[in-house]
Amino acid sequence: PDMARDLGWSLEWVFGGLSAALLAGGFAAPWFGRLIDRYGAGRMMSAGSLLAAAALAACAAAPNGTIFVAALIALELASNLVQYGAAFALLVQLRPHVAARSITYLTLIGGFASTVFWPITTALHRQLTWQEIYLVFAALNLVVCLPLHWRLSGDLARSRADGAVKSTPVPGRLPPERRQFGFVLMVSGFALQSLVGAAILVHMVPLLSGLGLGASAALVGTLFGPAQVTSRLINMGFGRNLSPVTLAVVAATLMPAGVAVLAWSAPSVAGAMAFAVLFGLGNGLLSIVSGTLPLHLFGSEGYGRLQGKVNSVRLVVSATAPFALAFGMIRIGVVPSLLAAVTAGALAVLAFLAIRRA
Repeated sequence: PDMARDLGWSLEWVFGGLSAALLAGGFAAPWFGRLIDRYGAGRMMSAGSLLAAAALAACAAAPNGTIFVAALIALELASNLVQYGAAFALLVQLRPHVAARSITYLTLIGGFASTVFWPITTALHRQLTWQEIYLVFAALNLVVCLPLHWRLSGDLARSRADGAVKSTPVPGRLPPERRQFGFVLMVSGFALQSLVGAAILVHMVPLLSGLGLGASAALVGTLFGPAQVTSRLINMGFGRNLSPVTLAVVAATLMPAGVAVLAWSAPSVAGAMAFAVLFGLGNGLLSIVSGTLPLHLFGSEGYGRLQGKVNSVRLVVSATAPFALAFGMIRIGVVPSLLAAVTAGALAVLAFLAIRRA
């Protein structure tokens, strides 16, 4: 609301600017993936820290909405170089044979990001303007992230100089003649899951209100984050023998199952709580699968480029999904829109099952 007031825009226009930035980041993701393969993930993450800091500072200093959106687009471009996709590529480039386990640990830690930073941001906003908060976040990128990424870029350079990485690539499990078909199935599955995830999470409160559960929205929301982390803990402790394909099937099943429970049980508070837990469990596993499944199917060679393509589809779908669900809730109603989301999730399950057969 403060951004909308200072920029002289409506809230819808502010969110529209964010969607435009997400789309730009999605379209640029494959190009950044190629740069990560070519120059190394550590160097690109270091550059991404600088770009993120500059973009955050530009957002804070923007005199009008047009420049703010331009800076926001630069920020989303930088996200391709500092978030999960680049970090997964760094782990694969550093130690490809243990990268799948490292990705699981990373997503476990990353699962606390919103749990930590939402209340921190809220607390800061009681004392600072949103522009000042952006400058604080810019400083974090420079003071904390940049030195760490630069250190990791040195580790990667030494590993490549020793020949330890290039001599032992991880092979992919898909036969060469099935790789194109497998890639289409994998991207389709991830796209459908991103469609369901982005649409439901953005519209969580209006969805629950439309189903007569508005007063319970806060309670339901508190269950989602812990469920994400719990799923990663369970997978770390008991899922070591599960292949990434099986884990993808499980994740893809849990998310539409949770939405189906919500649609069937509303306005039951217990049903809404079960939805939050199931959806959170599935979404938590999805973060792991998005890193481990491409490595499992296609190997470590060209992993950065592959992650770029996957992230491209995910970001583009995530930018458009909330509009699609909002349109559906207005035109056909809340429950039919939820059933459409269940159908999309079920198609994701079929895509991953088809990969398993291949």
